[in-house]
Amino acid sequence: MVEVKKQHVKIVSIVIALVFVGSVVALALTQSGAGIASAASSSVGVIDAEQVMSQHPKAEEAQKAINQAKEDAQKDFDAKSANMSDQEKQEYFMQTNQRFNQKRQEIVEPLRQSVDEAVKNVASAKGLSVVIDKNAVVYGGQDITQDVLKKLSK
Repeated sequence: MVEVKKQHVKIVSIVIALVFVGSVVALALTQSGAGIASAASSSVGVIDAEQVMSQHPKAEEAQKAINQAKEDAQKDFDAKSANMSDQEKQEYFMQTNQRFNQKRQEIVEPLRQSVDEAVKNVASAKGLSVVIDKNAVVYGGQDITQDVLKKLSK
């Protein structure tokens, strides 16, 4: 019968662990190399979303509508909360604020959708596979902000 010494078992275990770790590292290196190659071949666009929204052809109209909704909400709150307790005022304020936020979302959403559509069209025309907000990019990418603004103004 073969006698197995504890020292041999330890050595074999260490060799197996090293082979396993080495194969995991090799696999990770080959996978990251593929990711780098695909990232280099893809085109990335950047856009200043804040600038696009502020210079949207319908931005002024939307801002007026938001201001009007804010005034209406304030008037409604002032009129209806005059005879309420502090607790009731707080609850009604939360409800009024929630209705105002919903109204603001309804006003802004069509602008956002038109910006998204313009970004998709410009990105497609330029062969870009990804468009990222300019604030999230440290370096690189093709700036398409002006192209999107031109597309929106048509």
